[in-house]
Amino acid sequence: MASSRASTRLAFTGSAGWRLASFLVAAAICLPVCALAVAALGGSGDLWRHLLSAVLPSVAFNTLALLLGVGVLVGVVGTGTAWLVTAYRFPGQRILEWALLLPLAVPTYVVAYAYLDILHPVGDVQGFVRWVLGYTSPRQFRLPDIRSLPGAVLLLGLVLYPYVYLTTRAMFLTQAASLVEASRTLGLSRAEVFGRVAVPLARPAIAVGVSLALMETLNDIGASQFLGVQTLTVSVYSTWVNRNDLAGAAQIALAMLAVVVLLVMAERHARRRQRYAAAAQKPRPMQPVPLAGLPALGATLACALPVLLGFAAPAAYLVSEATKRVRFAGVSPRIIAEIGNTVAVSLAATLAILGCGLLFGYVGRTYPGRRAALAARLASLGYAVPGTVLAIGLLVPVGAFDRLVADVVERLAGISPGLVLLGSGAALVLAYTARFAAIAIGGVEAGLGRISPSLDGAARVLGHGPAAAFRRVHLPLTRAAIASAGLLVFVDCMKELPATLLLRPLNFETLATHLYGEAARGTYEEAAIAALLIVLIGMLPVAVLARLGGGSTPADASARRDAGVGLADS
Repeated sequence: MASSRASTRLAFTGSAGWRLASFLVAAAICLPVCALAVAALGGSGDLWRHLLSAVLPSVAFNTLALLLGVGVLVGVVGTGTAWLVTAYRFPGQRILEWALLLPLAVPTYVVAYAYLDILHPVGDVQGFVRWVLGYTSPRQFRLPDIRSLPGAVLLLGLVLYPYVYLTTRAMFLTQAASLVEASRTLGLSRAEVFGRVAVPLARPAIAVGVSLALMETLNDIGASQFLGVQTLTVSVYSTWVNRNDLAGAAQIALAMLAVVVLLVMAERHARRRQRYAAAAQKPRPMQPVPLAGLPALGATLACALPVLLGFAAPAAYLVSEATKRVRFAGVSPRIIAEIGNTVAVSLAATLAILGCGLLFGYVGRTYPGRRAALAARLASLGYAVPGTVLAIGLLVPVGAFDRLVADVVERLAGISPGLVLLGSGAALVLAYTARFAAIAIGGVEAGLGRISPSLDGAARVLGHGPAAAFRRVHLPLTRAAIASAGLLVFVDCMKELPATLLLRPLNFETLATHLYGEAARGTYEEAAIAALLIVLIGMLPVAVLARLGGGSTPADASARRDAGVGLADS
C-alpha cells in the first residue's frame, strides 16, 4: 500500500505547478470582492445617513419583494411545467419539451424593452382591448401599468423559469418509476404523487434552479430600470455613475453581497436535515400517462402560455420592428461595428474562461483532493456575485494597475499610455472571466467525470505524463462538453449588461449597451435590430440544451446541464 501511494505521488509530481497556478487564478478571480471591501472602507458615513433616511428603505423593500415574487413564480411555473411534460402525454408535448427552454434566449432587459412598447397605453394591444370592451380612449380604460413592481416580477419570472424547469425535469426523469407505482398502489392520485412524492424528492433541483434565477434577478439592471423599479443593483450603478462615488457604490455592493449570502444560507438551512440517495439498480423512468379531452387541453395551454409570453410575443415584436426599421433606413453601420465589438470581447473572454475551466479540470483530475476542489469552488464564486458588484470591485485593482503603468511609462518614456486595461477592453474580459468561470469549470468537470479512471492508468503505463494524457486522452473525449460550455459562456458574455456598462472603454458600444441606451431614451425602433440579434444568438445554446436534454439517457443531459449550474454545490 505504501509503494502504491508513493507511485501515485510520483506520477503526479509534475502537476504541482498546475495546482499552484489554479490557486493563483482562483485568488485573482476573488480579488474584486476583496478590493470591494477595501474600497468600502474608504468611504464616509455621510452617504449612508442619506441612504438610510431616503433611499435604502424603499430600495431594500423593492429588492426583497422582487426576489420573493420571482422565486415563487419561477418555482411554480418551472416545477409545474417540468412535471406535466414528464408525467403526461398530451398534444404538443414533444414540441413543448424543448420550447419551454426558449425564454432562456431572451435577456431580461430585452423582454422589458419589448413589453414596454407592446403594452403601451396607445399601442395596438391596449387599443384592441378597448375596442373589444367598447372604450375609445386610454382615459376611459387602460391595462395595469407594466412599469411597476408586479410587472417586473411577472416579466422576470417569465424569462427565468427555465432555470427551474431544466434542473427539475432532469430530476423527474431520473426518479424511479417504482416509487410512483408504489405511491399509486397506496391509493395516491397522480396529483397527490406530484405533491407528496415527486416534489419532495426534486427539492434539491428546485432549490438550485430557484437560486440561479434569484441570482440573475439580483444581477438585473436593465429590466428593473426600464420598469421603474429601484433595486440595490440600480442604486449601485446610479451611485457610481451619477454621483461618481466609488466608495459609496462599494458599500451598497457589499450590502448586495450580504443578500446573496443570506439567500444561499437560507436555502442550505431549509434542507439541512434532508438526505437523498439513489437506488442500487439503475432507475426505470416513469411512463407518461396519456391525457384526453379537457385535461389534455389544459396541460397544453399551461405549458404553452409561458412560451408564448416569455418568448413568442417579444420575439414576434422584435422581428416586426426590426423589419420596419430595415425597410425604412436599412442597417446602420453603427450596428455592424457593435456586432464586431460584441463578438470580439465575448470571444476573447470565452477563450480565457475555457482556459480557466481546463486548468481546474486538469488539476482536479490529476491530483484530486480537497485543495483542488477548494480552488475550483473559489473560482466559481464569481457566478454568485452580481455583475454590478463584480465590476465595482474590479475598478479598484484595475484602476490602480492603470495608474501604476501610466506613472512608470511617463517617467521612462515621457508619454502617457492612457488607461491600459480600462481603455482597451481588457477589464471587460477580466470581469467576464470572473463572472462566468463557473460555467466552464462545471462543464469541464462534468466531461472529465464521465471518463473512466482506467484510461489514466493506461496512459501512465504507456509512459505518458499528466499533461500528455490530458492532451491525447482527456481533451478529445471532453470535446463535446467543452464546446457546450464555450457556447454557453459566449452567449452569457454577449448578454451581460451591468458589468459592460461600468467597464466598457469610452465610445465602445456592444449590442447590449446599444439596446440599453436607446430604450432609456425611449427610441425603441432604433434598438429593435440589436435586440433581435441578441435573441437570435441567444437561441444557439438553447438549441444545444434542447438537443442534449433529449438525448439517450438522463445522465447525459445531467452532465451537460452541469456546465450551467457548476456553482450549485459550491
